Amino acid sequence: MTSGSSILGRREQLSDFLRSRRARLTPGDVGMAVAGRRRTPGLRREEVAVLAGVGVSWYTWLEQGRDINVSAEVLDAISRGLRLNEHERVHLHRLAGLNPPPPGEARGAAVSPELRRLMDSWSPRPALLRDRHWHIIAVNDAARRVFGYGDSDHNCLITFFTNARYRAMHVEWESVAPSVVAAFRADAAHAPDDPEFGRIVDDLSAVSPEFAELWARHDVGPLVQAVKAVRDPEAGELYFDMTALAVVDHPDWYLELYNPRPT
Repeated sequence: MTSGSSILGRREQLSDFLRSRRARLTPGDVGMAVAGRRRTPGLRREEVAVLAGVGVSWYTWLEQGRDINVSAEVLDAISRGLRLNEHERVHLHRLAGLNPPPPGEARGAAVSPELRRLMDSWSPRPALLRDRHWHIIAVNDAARRVFGYGDSDHNCLITFFTNARYRAMHVEWESVAPSVVAAFRADAAHAPDDPEFGRIVDDLSAVSPEFAELWARHDVGPLVQAVKAVRDPEAGELYFDMTALAVVDHPDWYLELYNPRPT
């Protein structure tokens, strides 16, 4: 039986550990675009929350050592956001009172083998699987290489505004950004009582003034930009037509298949 004093001690260690890992990173270390001057070094709590795909309040409570429910999947997401090595990841799970799952088990675990084979067979063309909140469920190797998705990218909208590498690769980022935000607002309008849409908007607004400004316009519309243009260091500018397919077994999942346009 675990005593109350040992639990409190573990929470204090968890708090200190998370703060120390956050303090050693800069936005550039995790590929985030930087806006404005920063008073203190290290990542902000809201930036860690965005990287991990959790609420800012929830992450703050975790870092403060409060008694809240945590899951292995969320801890793995925080581990990726904070760039923890395997030893640090295991340490984080143990401080939170959990046994860590095997490496790489969390992400994409729910994807069926058939769907995974379909995505892999689409290579060397990019393929991405997302849900209605634009959370990334899985990507194939081509999407990682061509579009710059990494293990810390968990949401298409958040990646669009915060991933510096993704932005640098996108040929028409500034002109496309308004339509991306308008499309997300349109999707959110289908589920006005779903708090996850609001959480994404609030958390992204806290770290991206560009998104906050576009969201305040209240523009709404479909994602008419069907062509994705990226800048490849070897092949130059590449243009892709995107087709989104609903996944029958998961009504809230969408498979995005990208096909290169003839040059």
